[in-house]
Amino acid sequence: MSVKTAYVAASALAATFGLSNARAADDNATKSKELDTIVVSASPITQDRNYLATIVGTVDRSQILQSGGASLADALVNEPGVLGTSFAAGASRPVIRGFDANRVRVLENGIGSFDVSDVGPDHGVPIDPLSTQRIELVRGAATLRYGSQAIGGVVNAIDNRVPETLPEKSVNAEVTAGYGSAADSRDVSALVDARAGDFAIHADGFGRRADDYSIPGGTQPNSHINGDGYSLGGSYFFGDDHIGVGAVHYDSTYGIPSDTTYIDMKQDKQMLRSSFAGAGDTFKRVTFDAGNASYEHSEIDPDTGEVLSTFKDNEWDARVESLFGKTGPFSGSALGAQFQNRDFSALGEGANYLLPTTTRSQALFAFGEVPLGKSVRLQTGARVERVDISGTPASDVPTARTFTPVSGSLGLVLDASASTRLGLTLTSAARAPAQTELFARGPHDGPGTFETGDPALDEERANSLEGTLRFNHERVGFEGSLWYTSFSKYIFGELTGRTCDDEGVCVPDDSQGLKELNYRQVDATFRGAEGKATFGLGDTANGKLQLDLLADYVRATIDNGGGNVPRIPPYHVGVGLHWDGTRFDGGVTVRYSAKQDDVAFAETPTDSFTSVDAHFGWRPMPQHAGLELAVVGRNLTNTVQRNAVALNKDDVILPGRDLRVVVRASF
Repeated sequence: MSVKTAYVAASALAATFGLSNARAADDNATKSKELDTIVVSASPITQDRNYLATIVGTVDRSQILQSGGASLADALVNEPGVLGTSFAAGASRPVIRGFDANRVRVLENGIGSFDVSDVGPDHGVPIDPLSTQRIELVRGAATLRYGSQAIGGVVNAIDNRVPETLPEKSVNAEVTAGYGSAADSRDVSALVDARAGDFAIHADGFGRRADDYSIPGGTQPNSHINGDGYSLGGSYFFGDDHIGVGAVHYDSTYGIPSDTTYIDMKQDKQMLRSSFAGAGDTFKRVTFDAGNASYEHSEIDPDTGEVLSTFKDNEWDARVESLFGKTGPFSGSALGAQFQNRDFSALGEGANYLLPTTTRSQALFAFGEVPLGKSVRLQTGARVERVDISGTPASDVPTARTFTPVSGSLGLVLDASASTRLGLTLTSAARAPAQTELFARGPHDGPGTFETGDPALDEERANSLEGTLRFNHERVGFEGSLWYTSFSKYIFGELTGRTCDDEGVCVPDDSQGLKELNYRQVDATFRGAEGKATFGLGDTANGKLQLDLLADYVRATIDNGGGNVPRIPPYHVGVGLHWDGTRFDGGVTVRYSAKQDDVAFAETPTDSFTSVDAHFGWRPMPQHAGLELAVVGRNLTNTVQRNAVALNKDDVILPGRDLRVVVRASF
């Protein structure tokens, strides 16, 4: 049986059962409550995102499946302030408020993703949305929980690969299948959760195939992606406590649209999760989570099959966290420790870019909440790290550096009224330089750059002030942020305007194949705003009609007249009209991406564009929440779209018109 035939068969099987949207009228209240109360990334103290000084975004499984993309960034497309690098269909790392790579940490269940996506934009994250139940987006002070490399934000993929609760039924299963027209894409996934006494067992598997995607007037060369993966995990529960383990395998091959090579990636990961009750109301609970992974990808010439470069990464990450009840002035507090180790190496041509590095870190962190009356709460956080990193820069002199980033935050939450909550957060966060920023030393063919790190770089520090507003009254809801960040010794890769050959001979024109990029430090200022609003336009017995608005804005400049920070997103505004009913769902969203002409030296402007998206869902048996068929349209007007934050934007156009059919069965 061919791969395509297998996918068609799986789609037909799923269609027999139908698709669960989880937005049936009887489930609306439950789902809304879950989104508010199940937030594991942002705070160890409160499980309600509305009680945090900063705003936490959440994307549910229905939205993930409708997005159809192969990356977590694709599933976050409708979250204000978030883009993907969109370097390739298989490599699109989230960009939050203009921060990416070494300032945005991607996690799976709170533990690192264990990859080399921070080493180059052509490297993907081995977490497929098809295996994810929901995605949490954390910005601001709450990122202190996860380290200096999360200074800009955290994207946490939540799944059940190591079960944390016993299923109510003996078996729960879900099958999904999707087809997209733009790249002749086919995907299928299956998830099973089972209970046997005090044991919970989880298994899942997925596969996706997509050809080069269509763009207005043609096809984007070398933009294909194939991927598959599976996992098996289980937990044992004794009372309110549990301990569990899981194993995950991931494979992916994808083309680099701005190059001729393709990447063959694989990862094997093991995870442990546990939670134990404490000794009373004061010492309430302790959790211990850990993960270990072996990652490898090869960059291959498709014409000869020759492996040009191989990147390897072996990592482990462990964290322990204790939760306390009322203690002194604190209504709740948490103390934790985190330990990480990373061994990176590159073979073949990759060794010309970055020689082996080792990064070790140990950290202590604490969070607390102090009531200041009936309507005001003070939320505090602190983290101290020790980071040891060793490598060999362009000087060929082995170098070891040690950093001690210290970070802290203070946040106030004010319940101004029954419908209005205000937040104000002051954060000072430090970040140690990463391996590429210190030790890059040559050509990196994927992004087409010749990079040189600086082994003398210092820590960077971000001092931030953020104000938030949440309003929810009858048919009107709003949540938004205004924020300002002043960086001392901000680290970035600066294009010089010169081009180089593979040996590092550079000229002041574009006659060579690699753009010269040097890492340096400056003082810089970021400021921005983002918000989402909903307006209920009418309710009936069969559903409700709602208007959605969203907007975001970022401006980033180098201090003292140094110009613009490179690769910063333009502002976005969007409007959507949606019907959410017992039998049918549907809606249209129009999103405008402005022109970006506040560009850095040697960077080109990006034209504006408007994207029109739509979706329609049908539940043939509304009394059964497990049956639905959905049709999703992206870029329906087939406009030319380029991503301002993508290093290869001048060579790569985003996908054109795409019609996607999704089928989901749960039983």
